[in-house]
Amino acid sequence: MNDVAASPMDGELESVSLVELAVTRLTQEILSGRSDPGERLVEEQLTRRLGISRAPLREALRLLAQQGLVEHVPRRGVRVATLSDRDVRELYELRDVLERFAVRAGIPVGRDGDLAGLRAALEQMREAVRRGDRMLVAEAHRAFHVALVALAGNRKLSDVYDSILVKLQLYMAINLRREAELAQPLDGVHRHERLFEAVAGGDPEEVLAVLSAHGARSYLE
Repeated sequence: MNDVAASPMDGELESVSLVELAVTRLTQEILSGRSDPGERLVEEQLTRRLGISRAPLREALRLLAQQGLVEHVPRRGVRVATLSDRDVRELYELRDVLERFAVRAGIPVGRDGDLAGLRAALEQMREAVRRGDRMLVAEAHRAFHVALVALAGNRKLSDVYDSILVKLQLYMAINLRREAELAQPLDGVHRHERLFEAVAGGDPEEVLAVLSAHGARSYLE
């Protein structure tokens, strides 16, 4: 740590870094399963635990609300976001519709290089499982499906799909956590390897068949 006095700009940078720290820590806790949907987030406890003041914490909570991970409840403060069973079901159904449209529009792929995003997500998934990093596993699953939808080459489709995943990310993480408790660590990797092989094979009907058996929400039932 240097002895140079902090300028106003330095102070702004420090504040931004504290917000980023809080966002990262709270995201990890929520998506790793340490915090459940509906759990109240108490400012006093969070400021002590994270070692930050209320201002950066409140900005971090605002950003997390934009991501769909927390929600502000009038006169009750902030809690981990919740969705009704119907909301979850309908969002997953919409996700399925978008993925199926993308498969029919984007497969077979024009070049082998178009599969680079899927390959990278698979490698990230394998590494995350090896390290036992649940948050990275969840991110790799998400990245794989984002890359799958991107094969359609439709930016608006990808934007809508991303917005669905933002709303579902907490429940996707819960699904993965329960899978980790009930299944073998590499089961999720093998499911995505089968999906990759079907995409590389170039038959959209085969990809749709594998997607139907993919089990995207098996452990939420």
